[in-house]
Amino acid sequence: MTPVILLAEAKRSAEVTDWPARIGWLVGLLLFIALVYWLMREGWKWRGTLQSDLPAPPSAPEETGPARLELSGRYHGSTTAGQWLDRIVAHGLGTRSRAELTLTDQGLEVERPGASDFFIPTAALRGARLDKGIAGKVLAEGGLLVVTWKLGDKLVDSGFRSDQAAEHTEWVDTLNHMINDTEGAR
Repeated sequence: MTPVILLAEAKRSAEVTDWPARIGWLVGLLLFIALVYWLMREGWKWRGTLQSDLPAPPSAPEETGPARLELSGRYHGSTTAGQWLDRIVAHGLGTRSRAELTLTDQGLEVERPGASDFFIPTAALRGARLDKGIAGKVLAEGGLLVVTWKLGDKLVDSGFRSDQAAEHTEWVDTLNHMINDTEGAR
C-alpha cells in the first residue's frame, strides 16, 4: 500500500480558476455583443436612409370633429402593403409604442407617447383587416388590426393591437364602410 500513498502525495491539484483567461473570454464576448448591437443599429439607420424618399406622415389638424371610435393599445409598426416583413422605419414609423387611436370623419389620428404622432386622412385610407402578424410581430389569428393607407406614392400597412381585442372587428367594419363611402363620393 505504500506505493499508492506515494503516488497520491506526488500529484498536485490543478488550479481551479485561470482568471486571466476567463476575463479575456468575458471581454471578448462583451465586445462581440457590442459589435452585433452596433451592426443592428447601423442596419436600422441604413434602412431609414433607403426610405428617405417617403414623405413624412401628416400631423392631425387642429379640429378633427367628433370621434366615431377610440382605441387604446399598441402600435406594432408599419410595412410596405402586402409585405408583412418589409418594415418602414423612416419618420419614426418603425418604432413600436403604446398608441391611442381616434377615428373621425376626417381620418385616423394615431397618438404615440414617446414616439411621433401621425394622422391618416380619410382620403388616404385604403382598407382594414384582421391579421396575425406585421413587422416581425406574430400574434394569434385575427389578433392584429391592420390599416392599409397611402403615404405619398406608397401603400403602407400599419398594425395595431387593442387592449380589448374584441374591438378589432368593429374597427374593421367601420373603417371599410368609411372607405367605401369615400370612394363612392369620388
